[in-house]
Amino acid sequence: MLPINRVKQALKAGQPVYGTMLVESASSAYVLLLAHAGYDFVFIDMEHGVYDLSEVAGMIRVARLAGLTPLVRIPDLAYDLVARTLDAGAMGIMLPRVETVEQAQALVRYMKYPPEGVRGAAAGRGHTDYRGAAPRDLVRHMNEHTLVILQIERLEAVRRIDDLFAVPGVDVGLIGPFDLTISLGAASVTDSAVEAAIAQVLAAARRVGVACGIHSSDPQQVAGWKQRGMTMLMSGSDTQFFSAGAHQALYAMRQSETAPVADVGAV
Repeated sequence: MLPINRVKQALKAGQPVYGTMLVESASSAYVLLLAHAGYDFVFIDMEHGVYDLSEVAGMIRVARLAGLTPLVRIPDLAYDLVARTLDAGAMGIMLPRVETVEQAQALVRYMKYPPEGVRGAAAGRGHTDYRGAAPRDLVRHMNEHTLVILQIERLEAVRRIDDLFAVPGVDVGLIGPFDLTISLGAASVTDSAVEAAIAQVLAAARRVGVACGIHSSDPQQVAGWKQRGMTMLMSGSDTQFFSAGAHQALYAMRQSETAPVADVGAV
């Protein structure tokens, strides 16, 4: 049986899902740690991350076996990258820097099998867990269970947001607040202009009926947008978690330098 995409099912039902991003670690152990921690999904970043496709494929296999939905942010819109990443087993793809309807339409075409798209078929690959599938089953299942995600991080995307979300096959609009801040010429991700743009995207998602989400280094910011109706919720990355944990442990150890030393000889 081909695996269902639980993240897509939850989003279609309006339920929140929680994830994070990998940008440096290619360790299968780290993927398992995220699964054990209870995350619903993980994004493997091929835009700013250091990975090649063979490394991505290895992490995808572990995530699928662990019940962690593997998603990939590709660096650019290219059919060969989309198709090979999906064949490796990615259960969704996010396209960064989306600005036009044509980009969104092309992403959907590349990700979907005919008649909805132009994706070429290969059955015995990572997306079927190397089991294969009958042609009709493959087409029906993959077209239904693969997540099409637009990353909204440019002013032009915000201006065209209703048209972008109206493209048939688009499932999620996920906001990149840092790039959006730069595109708006704002000084901070908490600037009122940035918050207004994010609210505009969320409102459009509700009107059109797609899921909306955000990725931020600040989990409190993500929680705030969850309260306002976002459902695809992401915070942090492997490097951020490692850095925060390393700093916390070192700080805790250094506190002992000023603490009084107990007299172990006292009775």
